[in-house]
Amino acid sequence: MGLRGSPVCTSDVAAPPTDLRGTVRFYLLDHETILGKAIDIALLALNLVFVAVLVAETYPLADDTAGLLRRAEVVTALVFLVEYVLRLYGAESRVAEATNPYTVADLLAILPTLAVLVVPGVGLKLAAEVGFLRALRVVRVLRFYRFTRDAEFFFGTVSDNTLRALKLLLTVLVVFFVSAGLFYSVEHAVNPDVDTFGDAFYYTVVTLSTVGFGDILPRTAAGRWVTVASILGAVILIPWQGSRIVREWARRDRVDVTCPDCGLAAHDRDASHCKACGAVIYQEYEGTDR
Repeated sequence: MGLRGSPVCTSDVAAPPTDLRGTVRFYLLDHETILGKAIDIALLALNLVFVAVLVAETYPLADDTAGLLRRAEVVTALVFLVEYVLRLYGAESRVAEATNPYTVADLLAILPTLAVLVVPGVGLKLAAEVGFLRALRVVRVLRFYRFTRDAEFFFGTVSDNTLRALKLLLTVLVVFFVSAGLFYSVEHAVNPDVDTFGDAFYYTVVTLSTVGFGDILPRTAAGRWVTVASILGAVILIPWQGSRIVREWARRDRVDVTCPDCGLAAHDRDASHCKACGAVIYQEYEGTDR
């Protein structure tokens, strides 16, 4: 998904700039014009294909099907490479764009596939099985975070609470997917219970949900460390995202007015005095007829 770059309100832009660089930047960030929406939808679809290929390759496939998936992976990676280059070209600050976490995730997502194209004499299938390349491929799912960069989507604008809920759901799925991908990468060669990505995903969900049936256990030190890291990641990231939603829900009936004396913010809509220190804040509000 192409990650959105610097936040830009496209509704304030009547038309794309006349210069090529500005035009490229405009359409990569735009969600309102036909071309901007088409780019968003195409990148989202390619992201789904990119991740689906990664999962499908862990299952037994006919040679023709496996070859088709490998070609689809290469084509998709090349499209994302073009997108990556265009984002750098069109960015107002290319250094800032290159170091943007979304852009770094984009590059890491396509690096394993592109690496096999520049290594002479190494087949695509063989290179895909190289340990560090295979493990690196799971970061492809991070590309979906680019679509949650702001509240504007190709189908319209969502509320802040909806966007936060979407980020929470995406965080849960990303933690599960990345953990499963890493666990599969380090375990499937030596663990007969981890034969496909589905097995690894099942283990991850059961482990992170603290059910722990024990029917699948890590056989390697790397597998145990991946499990530990996954649990820590889930314990930190998911409550953090959830707390932001709860905090916003708690503040939805308040307005952001700061007391000049004690600095307390987020007062009730009809407050005229600070509830902490009693200072007068004279907050305006609309009355209701009885």
